[in-house]
Amino acid sequence: MGIVPGIEDISDSRTREYTFVQSDFERIKKLIYQHAGISLSSSKQNMVYSRLARRVRINGFNNFHEYLNFLERGSPEEWEAFTNALTTNLTAFFREQHHFPILEKHVEQRKNQKKIQLWCSASSTGEEPYSMAMAMVQAFKTFTPPVHILATDLDTNVLAKAQLGVYPLDKLEKIPKEKLKQFFLKGKGHHAGSARVRPELRNMITFRQLNLLDESWPIRGPFDAIFCRNVMIYFDKPTQYKILKKFVPLLAPDGLLFAGHSESFQHAIDLFKLREKTVYELANRLR
Repeated sequence: MGIVPGIEDISDSRTREYTFVQSDFERIKKLIYQHAGISLSSSKQNMVYSRLARRVRINGFNNFHEYLNFLERGSPEEWEAFTNALTTNLTAFFREQHHFPILEKHVEQRKNQKKIQLWCSASSTGEEPYSMAMAMVQAFKTFTPPVHILATDLDTNVLAKAQLGVYPLDKLEKIPKEKLKQFFLKGKGHHAGSARVRPELRNMITFRQLNLLDESWPIRGPFDAIFCRNVMIYFDKPTQYKILKKFVPLLAPDGLLFAGHSESFQHAIDLFKLREKTVYELANRLR
């Protein structure tokens, strides 16, 4: 496999299976931005190679150029695999813990409602929506609170894991022992070393695939709270604004939007205003 003249080779031929040139990376950047709104920086070149080389190999191509030609011909299955490969799914139970007491207090003020609707818009492998469900059990002091949680993600692989609700015990180390006993069933025999969330938590949640970049979302509000944490950092400001604008009609007039610790929506002050640390409310609550 030769190097295209005049194009910098960003691969190390001694350690890499496939030649990976700058034009391949630029093409991938364009495709993932168009398809999923993810903005890849130049520092992600090694990550992109390592995650996509497997797709080149599985599909039987000799180089990235051939693979990308195949991808652009429109195979839905490969577009899904391509997107899944480039999606980062870093999550944990009760991540950014300060949000959950705020959520509990927020829903406690709505106990007269027949149903509380929550949306976790980047659910990954399920730790976040299950943490929300645990918070609801604590708020209502019952395993059958009047709460429904919609949990969506772009990546179908992580959604499948989330639906199972089974986690290695080392993923649960930071959860207090009393919560572990209350909310998880420890595996035995072949399942030793793992634990499953209680079925009551699973019954509270609906998992669905959703691309936040889609022109229309097949979901209905109003939601009393929307969690969109640590996903906006992968989008540029115009894409963030577009998504935030679509949240507005789906959020209850007094609903809350929870963001990640490194995310700020100062560029969308006409849509949302800061209520407290990384928690937003509608800028105009009268709709």
